[in-house]
Amino acid sequence: MSSYSTLTIDLRQMILAIETAVSQVGMNDTNHGKRVGYIASQLSHQLGYSEQSIQFAFDLGMLHDCGVSTEQMHSSLVNHFDWSDAHIHCEIGYRLLKDFEPLAPFAIPILYHHTPWRELKELDISNLDKRMANLIFLSDRIDVLAAAHYETDILLAKEEVVKSIVGYSGGYFDPVLVDAFQEAERSEAFWIALESRHVTRYVWDMGQFESSERLSIAQVKKLSLIMAYIVDQKSPFTAQHSARVAALAKYLAGTYGLLNEQCEKIEIAGLLHDLGKLHIPDNILEKPGPLNDLERSIMNQHSYETFEILRHIKGLNEIASWAAFHHEGLNGAGYPFHPRERDLSVEARIIAVADVFQALVQDRPYRSGMPLDKVLENLNAFADQGKLDPEIVALARQHADVCFNIAQVEARQDGENSLQLFLQYDG
Repeated sequence: MSSYSTLTIDLRQMILAIETAVSQVGMNDTNHGKRVGYIASQLSHQLGYSEQSIQFAFDLGMLHDCGVSTEQMHSSLVNHFDWSDAHIHCEIGYRLLKDFEPLAPFAIPILYHHTPWRELKELDISNLDKRMANLIFLSDRIDVLAAAHYETDILLAKEEVVKSIVGYSGGYFDPVLVDAFQEAERSEAFWIALESRHVTRYVWDMGQFESSERLSIAQVKKLSLIMAYIVDQKSPFTAQHSARVAALAKYLAGTYGLLNEQCEKIEIAGLLHDLGKLHIPDNILEKPGPLNDLERSIMNQHSYETFEILRHIKGLNEIASWAAFHHEGLNGAGYPFHPRERDLSVEARIIAVADVFQALVQDRPYRSGMPLDKVLENLNAFADQGKLDPEIVALARQHADVCFNIAQVEARQDGENSLQLFLQYDG
């Protein structure tokens, strides 16, 4: 079992996890961030940038849409070349990253990655931030224009993409960057590499180049909080859910008697447990009634998606399993892995109870949040049915008032205040 003192995580692998999670919002296209990262790195190479700058451009491309949580926003960004509300996700991404030191250098370029060059070049920010922001804007729009042609006729359609981009030179894009694009795109390989089977391999290869930055347990927790905010913003009915589950799971773990390092790791798993919900259609998450069989089958995939996002991060093996098992039952029911009871760790059982407890307390589109007596009634029933661990449920019942207070969502606020409230979370 990993020890608290040696749990350090590679920053690049966490960046890849963020991209994997955020790109799931695209539903039928989950490689947009990967392609933007690839294009940005190729144009940086064409411009003769240093290896460090090429790597920065790749990571920036992977992170650029970290402010996107909903299908509606994603759809508007890919269906309009210059969407009037594009700045919203730029501002969210900026606020998420600006105070997290390892990712803070990406914040300003993300803030301005939809700002036209004619405006951007006049701003009082560094030339490097201007160039990187516009590089991502250019890479992003190249991908949006080309996306419909991957896997089919991209080599035939590329001339029209280039013509469109060149038409925006000077107004939307720095002419220097557009010239570099025109040079790079002459190679058929530039376009072929953007197809799914190739770009995913490219990103995998890039992931093997470890970052010089290693994240401490405290930094992993902070970054997990950022990722939790992204997923919880997908629906008003999930606002603060991950943070409340994490806090409750940490409390139950401590009360159960687990060591502090395990409590910290359980808290991180709680923050990350619902990452896979980014791939669930908005209309299913917000349906004001019971799900039909098809909708339920789609919903039941989300914890596996969480596992796939997290399992590739070296050092998070246990946390990935604890997070992914939050809908598994001791009786073999639940989803999606159906582990044997002996393979269901106490950490996973604690997160499962915390998840159910918080979900019952919180408003849902089909019901209002329940009072404490009803919450306990439901928990007892689930324990009797073998869905939840009776010992952990008994612990929650013993400390019911504290658990109820932890599980309650704070008064909803909007915009900057909502984000700051979330990021001030301290378990």
